Amino acid sequence: MAYENLARLAQVMDTLRSPGGCPWDSEQSHQSLLKYLLEESYEFIEAVENGNREDMREELGDILLQVYFHSRIAEEHEEKPFNIDDVAKAIIEKLISRHPHVFSDAKVDSSAEVLENWEEIKRKEKSRTSAHDGVPTGQPSLALASKLIYRASKNELSTPEHPKEKIEVSEAVLGDQLLSLISWAIANNLDPEVALRKAALKYRDAMSQEESG
Repeated sequence: MAYENLARLAQVMDTLRSPGGCPWDSEQSHQSLLKYLLEESYEFIEAVENGNREDMREELGDILLQVYFHSRIAEEHEEKPFNIDDVAKAIIEKLISRHPHVFSDAKVDSSAEVLENWEEIKRKEKSRTSAHDGVPTGQPSLALASKLIYRASKNELSTPEHPKEKIEVSEAVLGDQLLSLISWAIANNLDPEVALRKAALKYRDAMSQEESG
């Protein structure tokens, strides 16, 4: 199967970024484009939730543009340049390395085991010494807290206590409970995003203390 349009996209991006191309495109940097990467990602999420195939294709194209745009900017770095082919090469090597049950002789019995192997291989590749190493603190607080607790549980570290009252275990009930808690926070002039971020970062520090003994 040929993917000539991917090569053509690289050529179009090069034309836009080169002298005589687009003034706006030539002025952009990794930093200035970050907001667009976030926006396009959220728009794709909405398209998936709506089940709109045409919007999904369009939004994936917008996300792909961001990858090509950032890669084209990276070519211009004086000391450590890289291009879209280098990006593709890196992810190919990562996929092969982290799927030994497909590309080597490792055996797995479930998708859960695949995820555990992925995390373990990733930890060794990056020489990580803490369960929370590599967890980006810039992400939204709910995603941050979820990732920290996931890492802690997989590394047999302490996790926050569960609610003392017995509640039904379901996605719908969890959603209602979270909405109720957020409503309470707003009514009391509290910012739930800030509050959860502070709690998550405090929990990350507690993870470090537990690991150090």
